[in-house]
Amino acid sequence: MMGENLEKRAEESLQQDLFRRSAFLIIAKIIDLRPKPPSVLVDECLHSIFFAGMIHKPRYEPKDIVSDAKMLAALENCYSRPFELCFTQLPKRSPFSCVLDMFVHQVRVEGNREEEEHRVREQLQTFIKELRKGGAKKMISAAICVSQKLDSSSDRYYGVSMSTFDCPHGQIMIAASCLHTWDSYVADAVMTYCPEKEKKAYFDGTLQLQELIRCETFSLGRGEHMDPCRSCGNLFGLTTGSVKVWPYGHCAEAESISNLLKSQNDLRQRATPKFKNYTVGNRQSAKDSVSKHLKDLLRNTVFEAWDFGFYTPTEN
Repeated sequence: MMGENLEKRAEESLQQDLFRRSAFLIIAKIIDLRPKPPSVLVDECLHSIFFAGMIHKPRYEPKDIVSDAKMLAALENCYSRPFELCFTQLPKRSPFSCVLDMFVHQVRVEGNREEEEHRVREQLQTFIKELRKGGAKKMISAAICVSQKLDSSSDRYYGVSMSTFDCPHGQIMIAASCLHTWDSYVADAVMTYCPEKEKKAYFDGTLQLQELIRCETFSLGRGEHMDPCRSCGNLFGLTTGSVKVWPYGHCAEAESISNLLKSQNDLRQRATPKFKNYTVGNRQSAKDSVSKHLKDLLRNTVFEAWDFGFYTPTEN
């Protein structure tokens, strides 16, 4: 029995070290990506990582994650708000969504969207390999999704899978994305199944997009094509033979399709759900359910008395 307890404690200690190492390495890498502060994306990413530390058990404050004194002082000088507000406000996105935006902004290729997509995927994959080589194993996205209109020259819209450290953190970020980040149609599709993981009897906001868009996902570890999971098939009407059910909203497809619909209003109008129970009142009930679930997830953390405040990044 004593041996089993020691083994359990050793495993817990290892997991804690993995979180801190992963968080620190991601921060160090994003600073390299954006060497000229301030950056709104660095600001947002820092807050998202620091928030993760605040709900981790044991809790890690920013000074516990950024153990290098000079780096800590420099970050506090340039990005004070993430340090101040990680105790009271929730992020709207998981950290790697910010990292993805950094790469998209850097490699945007006017007039050659295929080359742009190739560069985004390749450079993000290299970035993740470097993180893993350094020992990072937590809060790293496993997949990237690319969505576009059915035209090879059309704009690409990207998304990554949730970069979280465990199930409660992932559920928190999915709920936050539904409430404040994703296009409302994507949020409605996810809320159809979230948080119960079973389709609601009173509300159906799922989408049928297979015939309207190209939506393709790739592994960020191996680079190879990935079929949609069963969850994404249910949410977005994507053709798949997979029976694997991930938590609804966890996959890269949600963010990618959200970015597409936000930018392509004509496509969004064609995608409007037409189910009889897709009503304003039923949507509010679904949203209330997700809000309650989010509050429940935050119990027994520093956010137990949270007032529904979400973080808005700035360059100041």
